Amino acid sequence: MTTEDWLNSGLSRSEGDLDAAPLSLVEDPFAGVDDLAKHAGIRSVEMLAWRDLGHPEAGGSEVHAARIAELWAAAGVDVTITASRAPGAAKRLAADGYSVQRPAGRYSIFPVAAARAVARRQARPDATVEIWNGMPFFSPVWAGRRRMVFLHHVHGRMWDLVMPAPLAALGRAIESRVAPSFYRRTPVVTLSESSRDQIVSELRIDPSLVTVVPPGVDARFQPSKRKEKEPLVVAVGRLVPYKRFDRLVEVLVQLRERHPNLRAVIAGEGNERNALESLVREHGAGGWLSLPGRVDDAQLVDLYQRAWVVASASAYEGWGLTITEAAACGTPAVASPISGHLDAVLDGVSGFLAEPGGQMVDSLDAILSNDLLRHRLHAGALDYASGLTWERTAVESMRVLAR
Repeated sequence: MTTEDWLNSGLSRSEGDLDAAPLSLVEDPFAGVDDLAKHAGIRSVEMLAWRDLGHPEAGGSEVHAARIAELWAAAGVDVTITASRAPGAAKRLAADGYSVQRPAGRYSIFPVAAARAVARRQARPDATVEIWNGMPFFSPVWAGRRRMVFLHHVHGRMWDLVMPAPLAALGRAIESRVAPSFYRRTPVVTLSESSRDQIVSELRIDPSLVTVVPPGVDARFQPSKRKEKEPLVVAVGRLVPYKRFDRLVEVLVQLRERHPNLRAVIAGEGNERNALESLVREHGAGGWLSLPGRVDDAQLVDLYQRAWVVASASAYEGWGLTITEAAACGTPAVASPISGHLDAVLDGVSGFLAEPGGQMVDSLDAILSNDLLRHRLHAGALDYASGLTWERTAVESMRVLAR
């Protein structure tokens, strides 16, 4: 069953169940978050995350956690997100029905979260959800019996892009060799089939424990007739090395040679900003390629709606949330063929998968040059995104936790 089939069927997936009688195929009277939580006795949940949505470096993982926390809280579950604290940020706050606690800094959050849980062993929550984002919290060692992990993708060589060499080697070793043995009996939820395959093969997690639950798309992402008159390519994400925006800039410069009226926007903030601005100046592209920084929700929707196509050259993604957000606005994508993107883009239906370089230039060129193709991909993107809702993601994630 493909991810597209999953969306059409309304089922959650776990490969170990497919050949026999999948749990998702068994008659289940508990259809909503509230029913599932009550049936399992889950009144309170602590979500452990490296960052929360208010962190300056927040991205798709934080959006995913926040939307699920909001919907679980709306169903009557007491949800707390425990995360690291950025300099100058509040230690506690309320957000959309759930609470956020930031008891420690960027790296100290991992031991502090464990120490806090052990200290309040008699008053711990009914369930713990760990968001394993590269460095694990090792929650199976100290959390309660009912627990679950959100693991969006394996970081692998990504460690080399975000850490100095000695720390990168240590991070890879912990992720791939040390941590997996602690999670042998913990249910894992990931976002895509391709990420699931990677988790099973590289981390050697039991396939029966790994369930695919795609993310949703907020209702504010809607199609519009306000497309730019001239070609506009948009890319969105944190400006960090593994997103490979430098490769995308090179692609856009080559594309501009074929489309002299091309405009492009790369929206986001991060530590690669200065390098990217230098690269844009080096190519003399400042007049048509802009880096506006982080944009608000309204500006983001506006960009997606006006764009002819969105692009991503990222090397690592658990899904590619910006791609399906754009799809909900009727904007197709051209994205690198990596785990996550393999599911977020239906190749030839909602966009194209293409390697950054000449192949990506050709794919973007085809969409910009061919009105018929662009309209067909527009319809395919809308159709695909229509099945992606956060309500469904929240229910299926709670189903795994309640199980």
